[in-house]
Amino acid sequence: MGQALAKLAVPLAPLLPRLELDAEAGGILSGKADAAEGVAALEAARRFPEAVRLAAHALPKREAVWWACMCARAVPDPALPEADRKALAAAEAWVRRPDEANRRAAMAAAQATRMQSPEVWAAVGAFWSGGSMAPEGQPVVPPAEHLTGVAVSGAVVLAAVRRRPERAEARFARFLESARDIASGGAGRMEPEPAEG
Repeated sequence: MGQALAKLAVPLAPLLPRLELDAEAGGILSGKADAAEGVAALEAARRFPEAVRLAAHALPKREAVWWACMCARAVPDPALPEADRKALAAAEAWVRRPDEANRRAAMAAAQATRMQSPEVWAAVGAFWSGGSMAPEGQPVVPPAEHLTGVAVSGAVVLAAVRRRPERAEARFARFLESARDIASGGAGRMEPEPAEG
């Protein structure tokens, strides 16, 4: 498993404090060697939000933001405001070229929205990936290491419950398969749900 899921096969212990797990979920992860094993165990126990949170924190930041983008695209919202669409485009632009200009552009796009969609939180995840959170020219204020994972897990959960929340469990399964694909070097793309569904 470790080789195939190289980008998820990271040590589990350093990630645990970021996950805010209850005792049951913590017990499920007991003895697991890496995040890939932990995600599989949480998924098998139907603890999908926790599995998403672990994957979001385990993936490298660029791959995690891409995963959030893919999950948002998998559950399209016909009523999505144009500003939110622009935030998704900005997040994807940062993934393709993760430079400072694109990182700041992602946050500018996110701030032009109501900060409520998975598309927007993907863009925030890009901004929180590094650099400084302070305005340009101000003293550097680096984002905390875990913030991209927080934004990405929020984005993925929002996508899972969008429009038809009763489909969340099936969506979580698809999303976690996408994360495994990304961890193995794939693009993690999923067929979008029909807009009318």
